Amino acid sequence: MIDYKQSGVDVEEGYNAVNEYKVHAKRTRIPGLLSDLGSFNGMFEIPSGLKHPVAVSGTDGVGTKLDIAFQMGKYDTVGIDCVAMSVNDILCSGVQTSFFLDYVACGKLDAKVAGELVKGVADGCVDTGCALLGGETAEMPGFYDEGKYDLAGFGVGFGEKDEMITGKDIAEGDVLIGLSSTGPHSNGYSLIRKLVKNFDDDFGGKKIGEVLLTPTRIYVRPVMDALKSFGKAIHGMVHITGGGFYENIPRMYPKGANLVSVIKKDSWEKPAIFDELIRRGANPDSVYGTFNMGIGFVLAVSADKADEIVKHFNDNASKFQSEPYEKAGASPLKAYKIGSVEKAAKDLGDDLKGSHEATRLI
Repeated sequence: MIDYKQSGVDVEEGYNAVNEYKVHAKRTRIPGLLSDLGSFNGMFEIPSGLKHPVAVSGTDGVGTKLDIAFQMGKYDTVGIDCVAMSVNDILCSGVQTSFFLDYVACGKLDAKVAGELVKGVADGCVDTGCALLGGETAEMPGFYDEGKYDLAGFGVGFGEKDEMITGKDIAEGDVLIGLSSTGPHSNGYSLIRKLVKNFDDDFGGKKIGEVLLTPTRIYVRPVMDALKSFGKAIHGMVHITGGGFYENIPRMYPKGANLVSVIKKDSWEKPAIFDELIRRGANPDSVYGTFNMGIGFVLAVSADKADEIVKHFNDNASKFQSEPYEKAGASPLKAYKIGSVEKAAKDLGDDLKGSHEATRLI
C-alpha cells in the first residue's frame, strides 16, 4: 500500500508553499478586497461610482521564458511577467486591473521555489496597483518533469462602459506613440532558446540569461496617469506581444475602418539584446513579426496632443520605475513618436492581424 506522498504529492510542502504565498499576498491588499488568501474563492467588491460597470479580463502565461529561469536558478522575476502579460492587455481598454489570480503547476513542489515565483507575482500586482486575490498550486508528479514549473494567471478590472477605449475614435492623421520595452518581455522565447545555447555567455558584463530574464514592463500606472490628463486625445492602445507589430497593432482598429499603421523603424532606441539575437541568427526580415523590438505598448493619439503626451510620459517616467526593474538594470520608460495612422489605398477587409499591408514599417 502507498499513500499520497509516496505517489509523489507532498501535501505538507503544499502547506509550506501557501504560507510563503500569504506573506507576499499581504503586500497587495487594496480597498475592495473582501477575502484572504487561502479561501476556496476570492471576493472583490465592484468599485462604487460606476454607472454602467464593465468587467474587463485578461489571461496569459509566461511561456518558455520559464525554461531560462530554471536553467539560471532565478525564479523571482518571472511572476512579474505573468502579471504583466494580462494587466497590459486589460489596459488596452483604458482599465486598471483590480485583482489577479495565479496558477502554479509542477512535477514536484519546492515551497521555496514556488514562493519565489509568487513573490514575483506579488511584485507585479504591487506595480499594477491590484490585489493578489488567490490562486492554485498543482503538484502533478509524472506529468511535469521534476524541477519544471508552469506559471499562468488572469486579471479583472472594472471600467465605465461609456468611457471604454475601443478604437472607434482612431482616425487618419493620428500619431502613434510607442512606449519602450525592457527587452523581449515574454514573447519569442522559443526562437531565443534556439539562438542562445549557453545562458551563462557574457553580454555587456552580465550573463545573457540574466538579461533575457529582465521582467516585462508593466504599463498600467504611467498610462492610467496619462489618461487622466489626455483621455479624450488617446483613441486606441495596443500591447505588443507575440506576433510583434504585424499581429498586434491592427487589433486596435475598429472593423471596417480601413486604416493602416506606418511605423518608422529608426524612430526609437532599441535594446542591444535585439541586435545580439540577430547576430546569433534571427532573421532580420521577420523580427518585427516576432519580437516587440523595443516598443512594448503603442497609443494612437490626436496629432495636436502628441508632443504633449510624449513629454508627459518622459517627464514622469522616473516615478513609475519600481525596484524590481531597477534591480534588473532596466532603463526607465521612454516615449517616442514612432509613426502615424493613414487611410488604406484599398479595402483590406476586417481581419488585419498579421497583415503587412495593415502595418507598414519604413
